[in-house]
Amino acid sequence: MKPLVFVFAFLFAETCAQAQENLTPPEGKIRYVVTHNWTKQLASLDYISKQRKERNAYMWGGSRSEWKSYTTLFFTPSESKYEVSEEKVEDEEMGYAGRKEMYTIRRNFAAGTMRDQIDVLGQTYVVEDSIRPQGWKIMNDLKEVAGHLCMNAYREDTIKKQRITVWFALDIPNSAGPERLCGLPGLILEVDVNEGAVTLMADKIEFRDLPTEMTTPKKLKGKKITETGYQSVIRDHITEKQKNEEPWFWGLRYL
Repeated sequence: MKPLVFVFAFLFAETCAQAQENLTPPEGKIRYVVTHNWTKQLASLDYISKQRKERNAYMWGGSRSEWKSYTTLFFTPSESKYEVSEEKVEDEEMGYAGRKEMYTIRRNFAAGTMRDQIDVLGQTYVVEDSIRPQGWKIMNDLKEVAGHLCMNAYREDTIKKQRITVWFALDIPNSAGPERLCGLPGLILEVDVNEGAVTLMADKIEFRDLPTEMTTPKKLKGKKITETGYQSVIRDHITEKQKNEEPWFWGLRYL
């Protein structure tokens, strides 16, 4: 294993050196293709019987088990903003893409703070707190994503019972990522949740200045809450749905 680790370390150093030589612009915009798979999301729920899963899949998913949408991440060396895109992947979209929900995720890495505005179960919350470690475990696999050499990492979400695997760019030293994911030594370009239940893939990366995109309103509409309080809302909802043997992601983002 030692020679293999040495090779990865060498590739990482070479990639970072090339990034510095090329002076990659520190600001930009990333478009992600988000793919939801109803069948795999339902299959990941261990508290629902097979019969009920099949009935839910028939009633909810119909003849289509998968749909796609776009999201956008803006990033600078010190901040990031992530939101649902108005752009459509397909002529007819389903699920979250058609809901016009409030979902804007802001990170200030210089100050170590988050300021998220999220619609949850009919209520808009403003989550203000410090950025917390997400318990990433970095692996040694390498692959190319959107033209960038990436390394993988994973974490476990114990509340939603999800294994989240990501690929982060070795040549873009930025801690930002899509959804509420962050905290790695490179920009997250690909995400896989529970082996395909939800995937995000960067398909368009623009390195450019962001003169207005990172502007934050002084006052955000919604009920202020801490990260602990927000997770409690999620946990209580999932507990209730488990008792009723219903998918907890009805009315709640899967990731």
